[in-house]
Amino acid sequence: MKFAVGARMDPYLMPRVRLGGLVDHVPTIRRSRRLMFIGCGTSYHAAMCARQTVEELTEIPVVLELASDLLDRRCPIFRDDTCIFVSQSGETADTMRALEYAKASGALCIGITNTVGSAIARNTHAGIHINAGAEIGVASTKAYTSQIVAITMMALVLSEDAISKRNRRDEIIDSLCNLPDAIRQCLDLNDSIRELSEQLKDEQSLLVFGRGRNYATAMEAALKVKEVSYMHSEGINAGEMKHGPLALVDETMPIIVIATMDEMHNKMQGVIQQLMARNARLIIVCSEDDTDTPDIVGDRYPLIQLPSVHDALQPVVNIIPLQLLSYHLTLLRGYNVDQPRNLAKSVTVE
Repeated sequence: MKFAVGARMDPYLMPRVRLGGLVDHVPTIRRSRRLMFIGCGTSYHAAMCARQTVEELTEIPVVLELASDLLDRRCPIFRDDTCIFVSQSGETADTMRALEYAKASGALCIGITNTVGSAIARNTHAGIHINAGAEIGVASTKAYTSQIVAITMMALVLSEDAISKRNRRDEIIDSLCNLPDAIRQCLDLNDSIRELSEQLKDEQSLLVFGRGRNYATAMEAALKVKEVSYMHSEGINAGEMKHGPLALVDETMPIIVIATMDEMHNKMQGVIQQLMARNARLIIVCSEDDTDTPDIVGDRYPLIQLPSVHDALQPVVNIIPLQLLSYHLTLLRGYNVDQPRNLAKSVTVE
């Protein structure tokens, strides 16, 4: 994370972000009809997580597309669109095909990758390297958090000319500088997460509820659990709870609820109370400075308490203990955490 932020922060005169790979194209991106983020799997979740920040700061409509689905639908792309391709390896087959399709439509194509010299880095008009370092395991972890940071920094660059957004931008930049320390605090929870994993290792299913930016956190946490521990898991938008998922709730189904101190906090407390009324088996992710949630749940449920950062970056902190949970579940269930069956690090075939 330190390298993802790195020297891109300019401390002089006023807080600014520098992304050299975008400098020549910023005016064109600002004039775009829409920003279209295209990716697969974890990269798609990173774009989903950062979408709200991009929309708020740039006031440009943002569209999310799974690369395979975009190609299946032959989604219309226009010359005044900016298409942003997110891929850890920069070699993902579906994303590369979507890039070729977008270029043929005349759109400006931006790459966000972790691999210098990759196919996406070579074939896009401009881009950002997330500088997360090599990932050895198949399941993406630090690339996910670094992708969120990179997209957030891109939004900061694009909104630099908006005086009305200055205070918001400065708050995010201050939080970016403090983010590595917050992540270190999360890693200190490793022992308690392992104890929690002991209680869950024999379960068959796990639900993860999130809302707003943390819907992406729920989706990514569920993906990591199923990817490496082979436990069925599902990330659910808490706003959709009453439209079907509530039927799954009983006293035996473990449910993780992400209810940190962000703009969705009050709504997520309502979700917790509704689940408690149905005797759900809850694990609650909350903020250290949250006094309301411990009062509501008492000693009835385990709490994973995390440091608070700016809303735009809180999902980066929130995913860390859930990544640790998937890691410990995998080890306790006797599987290889680095090489899950049937999967490859870089998906180079359709």
